[in-house]
Amino acid sequence: MVTPGWYMALGAVLFVTGMAGILLRRNALVMFMSVELMLNAVNLTFVAAGRELRVIEGQISVLFVMVVAAAEVVVGLAIIVAVFRRRGTASVDALADLRG
Repeated sequence: MVTPGWYMALGAVLFVTGMAGILLRRNALVMFMSVELMLNAVNLTFVAAGRELRVIEGQISVLFVMVVAAAEVVVGLAIIVAVFRRRGTASVDALADLRG
């Protein structure tokens, strides 16, 4: 039997992995995927907590987080693709000095 504690631990590991991806990697696409990994870790903990407490609010929260994540994907990928086409790189260090 898998208890909700296991899901919470998995969510914590996924969140720390996403945070490490943001802090250690300099590629915008990898950083973007790390943010998505962190959002999915939060979703997992919401569902596990809701299941343990026998309430529906955890799953409702997941629905809202998924809507925000979908909007982030649309806007974020459009920005990354536009910057890559203009500059030829997806490195965050190369994007530090923005010109008009």
